[in-house]
Amino acid sequence: MSDSAKLSYKGQEFEFPVITGTEDESAIDVGKLRDVTGLITLDPGYKNTGATKSAITFLDGEQGVLRYRGYRIEDLSKKATFLEVSYLLIYGELPNQAEYDKFTREITLHTLVHEDIKKILAGFPSNAHPMGVLSSLICSLSAFYPDSLNPNQSEEEVNLSIVRLMAKMPTFAAWAMKNKVGHPVNYPDNTLDYCSNLLKMMFALPAEKYEVDPIVATALDKLLILHADHEQNCSTSTVRMVGSSQASIYASISAGINALWGPLHGGANQSVIEMLEAIKADGGDAKKYLDKAKDKNDSFRLMGFGHRVYKNFDPRAKIIKQAADEVLGRLGVSDPVLDIAKELEHAALNDQYFIDRKLYPNVDFYSGIIYRALGIPTDMFTVMFALGRLPGWIAQWKEMREQKEPIGRPRQIYVGAGERDYVFINKR
Repeated sequence: MSDSAKLSYKGQEFEFPVITGTEDESAIDVGKLRDVTGLITLDPGYKNTGATKSAITFLDGEQGVLRYRGYRIEDLSKKATFLEVSYLLIYGELPNQAEYDKFTREITLHTLVHEDIKKILAGFPSNAHPMGVLSSLICSLSAFYPDSLNPNQSEEEVNLSIVRLMAKMPTFAAWAMKNKVGHPVNYPDNTLDYCSNLLKMMFALPAEKYEVDPIVATALDKLLILHADHEQNCSTSTVRMVGSSQASIYASISAGINALWGPLHGGANQSVIEMLEAIKADGGDAKKYLDKAKDKNDSFRLMGFGHRVYKNFDPRAKIIKQAADEVLGRLGVSDPVLDIAKELEHAALNDQYFIDRKLYPNVDFYSGIIYRALGIPTDMFTVMFALGRLPGWIAQWKEMREQKEPIGRPRQIYVGAGERDYVFINKR
């Protein structure tokens, strides 16, 4: 393979190096393009632009491959815990027992949040979207821990901020849900593991005893692993971009939460349930909507099927389908919306139209089903996504910082009005 690429422009030829990653992905390094040619590249949405070199996650959409730090997602979801995967993403290697015990112990010690944060929470109306609440509470940590604003923090100080984020995010997520449903908040229970503690904070009521179902906790742990990182997507790129200005880790993660909030990114599993509810409201005829999805003249779009990146299959969907089946079987939920989901799933896996176009149910489809079955409000789904994605965002922020990447500053092609003279208002 050639180690350079040539560009011809106005009779001149310019040569740019081609760099290749460990998985044989190649890229033309155009870092000096403007300096030597006066040109920039135009790539709306950065679909063909690599903004960084990263050692965290490898994704091959054509082959349906997802690996964290070289480890197959299939193996991690089956054999590891979410906190073990979090350590892997953030620090680069799987922890040994002593490292894992120290990491989990430190997270457990920091689950409690400052009581003044309850005053911030009280300022939100009960109809406030939980993602807005979550991003605000995370950003507020910059005020409670002002040392985080120092861009020259030591490694020890950075690690403390990381532990605080991992510890307090479940508390904030649960409190955002309690605010939504108008219930009093629950404090963390440090006798429980990460996911069991989250479930208890979300669902326990003062008037009733709450027991965590281990199958549900295990399914949630698996879901968080599957969402933990996904290369340079919109929210991850946002975290790195904001962090490149030397903003604090809390401000950077808050920005990532806001990017994830958009319906074209983290809102996909919410869109699945909203689609299913719309089908139910229209009589519940799944076949009618399958036919609509096949009709190229119909604007209806089947949510939760296919994937923009995975052109063959979503490796995460195969894993989470089993968890969804286990949760539904365990809980014995009777829900016509979930019945419609099962109809759509069966049709998509057996209908030649969907098979030929590789429109298989994706991870958003199954995660939406699980969250619905657990009784999680629909607009909390993206919060659950954020919980899973947190270690990936942290790892990306940390890597950006360690690589001393320059501040992000995309270029543009100006297409507005040319130079104009100012006209006083009485003469316009």
